[in-house]
Amino acid sequence: MTKLFGSCLCGGVRFQINGALTGALNCHCTMCRKAHGAAFRSRARVEASDFEFISGEDMIKFYQSSPGTHRGFCGTCGSPIFSRFDDDKSCYGLPLGVLDSDPGVRPELHVFVGDKAPWHEITDSLPQCLEGTK
Repeated sequence: MTKLFGSCLCGGVRFQINGALTGALNCHCTMCRKAHGAAFRSRARVEASDFEFISGEDMIKFYQSSPGTHRGFCGTCGSPIFSRFDDDKSCYGLPLGVLDSDPGVRPELHVFVGDKAPWHEITDSLPQCLEGTK
C-alpha cells in the first residue's frame, strides 16, 4: 500500500494517509468557496482510521460550518486539513490541495454548481449536480 503525505502551508501540521482515497469531487458550495478562497474545493473521502498525524495535531482548530460538519484547519496558517462529520465518524473529507504528492484519484463530478461563483466557468466534461450527491 502506498502512503500519501500532506501538510499545511507553514509545515506545522503534517499527516499521512494509510489507505485509498475515494469519492473525489469538486464542490462549488458557498461554504467551500469561502473556506478555501477559491472557485471550488477539490476533495475526497478518507477513512478516519487511515488518517494519521505526524506532527501538529495540537495546532488543529475546528469551525462548525453547518450543523454536524466541523472543518479542521491549521491554527497558525489557516490551511484547511480535513472535515469531520457528527453523523459519520468513520470518514473525513480531505481537501486534495493539502496533499504533497499525487493523490491517485481525480475528481469525478462537480457538486453544488447552483452555488457556483459567477466569475468561474466549468470547462471540463465531468457531470454536474445542482446540489450535493445522494
